[in-house]
Order: sequence, then structure tokens, then C-alpha cells
Amino acid sequence: MPPRWLPLLEGAVPRSDAAETRACLSGSPQRALGSPTAASSRNEMFMFASEPDRKLVRVQDLTPEKADQLIWLRARVHTSRAKGKQCFLVLRQQQFNVQALVAVGDRASKQMVKFAANITKESIVDVEAAVRKVEQKIESCSQQDVELHVERIFVISQAEARLPLQLEDAVRPDGEGEEEGRATVNQDTRLDNRVIDLRTTTSQAVFRLQSGVCQLFRDTLTKKGFVEIQTPKIISAASEGGANVFTVSYFKTSAYLAQSPQLYKQMCICADFDKVFCVGPVFRAEDSNTHRHLTEFVGLDIEMAFNYHYHEVIESITDTMVQIFKGLRDNFQTEIQTVNKQFPSEPFKFLEPTLRLEYTEGVAMLREAGVEMGDEDDLSTPNEKLLGRLVKEKYDTDFYVLDKYPLAVRPFYTMPDPHNPKYSNSYDMFMRGEEILSGAQRVHDAQLLTERAQHHQIDLEKIKSYIDSFRYGAPPHAGGGIGLERVCMLYLGLHNVRQTSMFPRDPKRLTP
Repeated sequence: MPPRWLPLLEGAVPRSDAAETRACLSGSPQRALGSPTAASSRNEMFMFASEPDRKLVRVQDLTPEKADQLIWLRARVHTSRAKGKQCFLVLRQQQFNVQALVAVGDRASKQMVKFAANITKESIVDVEAAVRKVEQKIESCSQQDVELHVERIFVISQAEARLPLQLEDAVRPDGEGEEEGRATVNQDTRLDNRVIDLRTTTSQAVFRLQSGVCQLFRDTLTKKGFVEIQTPKIISAASEGGANVFTVSYFKTSAYLAQSPQLYKQMCICADFDKVFCVGPVFRAEDSNTHRHLTEFVGLDIEMAFNYHYHEVIESITDTMVQIFKGLRDNFQTEIQTVNKQFPSEPFKFLEPTLRLEYTEGVAMLREAGVEMGDEDDLSTPNEKLLGRLVKEKYDTDFYVLDKYPLAVRPFYTMPDPHNPKYSNSYDMFMRGEEILSGAQRVHDAQLLTERAQHHQIDLEKIKSYIDSFRYGAPPHAGGGIGLERVCMLYLGLHNVRQTSMFPRDPKRLTP
């Protein structure tokens, strides 16, 4: 009796029979002797007839050094084009792709060429192929110096014929589709079909770079002696005060989704952890449908006790950011170039040490540029962007710190400036003229903290455990919160934070 699982080979053109087209790879390829039932297909979809004895090669490793080698490769069919007795495939793995040729010859029959030409886009295939050098570079592929001459091909998982979006449309450079009359993919279509959109080379590059930001953040702070902590996301009171908080049912009472880990970071400092950081979700109930706001994003938060001046903390944070920028520049050039191919932007510039301006200096620069604003007015988004352009023109940097914000525009736990009570020991950090971090020295005196909370009309009973933690001795400390998605968006020069959020949440989007 023939085995129930055998590979789908070049022996037949793909059919609508899902059980046959989803056949799994066996250790010793052979022609399918029969079509398994749908039930057996579901039950044994991931079983192998025998232990495979081959090693799969990665697309990115296909270089001229592998010329004339016979290799196995698993990839998605990105495109296929039949021409006479041959078929050209582009096989894709994440942000890398390679051209493959199936041509009638010693190892390939007409039936196999026809079979390959009918494999649907996005299907996953295994191919056995010889690596060949090419005389002329294949400009449309990442592996430009080689192509594969296919000897055998197997469908591991067949995609439906009709895709919700075409990946070649989704990676078309900005403006190219409109100029040449080609199809483009709008943002809603991308986000409605996010799993497909995430397969594009650009999305793959964006989120691999984003992973790098998190890793560099963790590695840099760990080397500086910081401890990673995890804080509650369901809390009893709004951590930042105000109304921009999500209320959730919590048994017989109400609770809130944390706007930041702020209170718990400080409590850890009071508990003598000295330097802490955390990476986790942050929730903001802001009805803001802008290019840079999300209702849920990933916060990279830092809190640190200092010895003499809160500028010690600013220097620690800016050095961490500089290490991230250097790490991205040195280790993620492939990803940066992939993104720039679709979304061109100027290289990100930064200084060492980081430029630090006082708020009054920033206001003066804006006034010189014709902006009318008061000494204690908060920066509007247009003024932030304008100041970023002015700073770039004057200092040639995309990253800087603005220090000594007006106290009236900062949260209740912000330490007032001892020399001028209208201002505070607080700061924001900017990339390409947009805020990516808000931070400050914190009030560490329980009495002053109580007075500040009352001034902001915060229910003291709901933050009693927070205030009590300062009654038993607390070191001077400061910190800040960084938006991961915004950092990635601005570093890459992208236009919308939804491009750097894997499954974004905003006032109009709760799925997928």
C-alpha cells in the first residue's frame, strides 16, 4: 500500500484539490501515487514520510562562490513567467530573492515547466537546483550575480490564486505608480491585509531594524548597569493624570490601562534598584488620527538615580540613543537600503556629544523665524517641525535635546526648576523635528509630590501606594519614555507611524 503522504512533484499541474497541493515533503522524493483524503490531509499535514537528509540553503547565501553547486531551497514564489519551453520564477525569502529557471532539458520535462508556471504566487516551494553565475546582473533581484537552474520542485503550501494585494504593487517606490499609471496599494488595504503586507521586502526590513533597536536598547543599558523590569499594565489610577486613559471593567470596580510605567519605575528607584528600564505596551486614549499617534505603542522606558544633577540622566539617555544610531548604521545597512529604495530619505545625522538647547533658546529661534509664541507656551506640532529644520540648518543634526520646559505643560511628578519656578527640570528629545522622548527629574519629596498631585486634581487615594513609597527615603532621580515605533519611523524617514507598527491600533482601527 503506498504511503499516504508523498510530495507533489512536477508530475502534474496544480489542481484545486487542496489535499494534494498541500502535500508534505518526504525524505526521498517520488511521484504521488494517489491523492490522500481531506481528513488525512488535515491529520498529517506536518508529518514526514521519513527523516529528510538534505540541508536547505538561505537565499541571502546564494553568491557566486556557490556556482555549480546543487542546493535545496525553500522559498515563496514571488512571480512566475512562462516563455516557450521555459519558466522564470522569482523565489523570495523575507527581504531576499533570486531568479530561478525551469527549462526543458535532461532533468526537466514539458510537464514540469507547465507545472511550475501554474504554481500560484505566494505558494511555498522546495526546489533542488544548480547555482549558476550570470553574465548580466539581474537588477530586479537581491541576488544579482546568480540564478538557479531548477531540477526538481515541490509545493509545500499552495496559496489561493486571488491575493488581496499584489506584493510588487506594495513595494513600488513613492510616486512611481502615479507617474507611470501602475497600481499602488493604499494604507487601509495594507493594514486590512497586514499579513500579506508584512511579507514585502520593505516591511521585512522595517521590522528587522525595529528588532535591532530593541536589542541595542537592552544591550546598551545592560552594559551601563541597568536592570530590566516588568510593570503592571492594569492600574488603579491614571498614571499621567488627565482623561486620556482607557477604562476597563475590573470585577466589581473599574481599572485603567497604563499610560506609561512611570509610577512603577519610580517605585523601583525607591526600592534601591538604582537604574531600571522596561520595554512594553503603552496605552493612550487620544482621539488623534495623525501620522504619529497610536492608541497602543511600545514604550522604551528608563529611570535612573543620579548623584549631583539630572543632566547625568540626560547624558546616559542620549548616549544610549547614539549607540542605537551607530548600531543601526553599522549593522543594518541592507535593511536601510531596502527601505530607502521604496521610501527615499536623507541619511540620519547625529552629533557626539548630543546637542542640548534650553527651551528659551528654542523659543528664540522660532521667534527669529517669525513665529509668535509666549515664553511658557507649549510647542505645537508645526513649531516642533520648524524648530527641527532650524536646528538642522544651524547645527547639522537630526537629533537634539530641548531642556527646561515650562512647568505648566508637564506632569504632576515633574521637579520644578529651583532657580525659576515657572520652568522645570524636564526635557524632550527630537528626531527630524518630532518628539521621541519626554522626560524629567521627578519630585522625590512626598510632601511636594502630594501638593503637585492636588494641583493637578489627581485623586490621592488612588495613588497612595505611589506617594507612600517616597515617605521612607527616595534618591534624586530622573528618566524618560521613548516611543519605539516613532523612533523607527523617524530614523528611516518614513511618513506614518503605522508603517512601523506591526498591527497598529488607532481610534479607527482595532483589527487585525
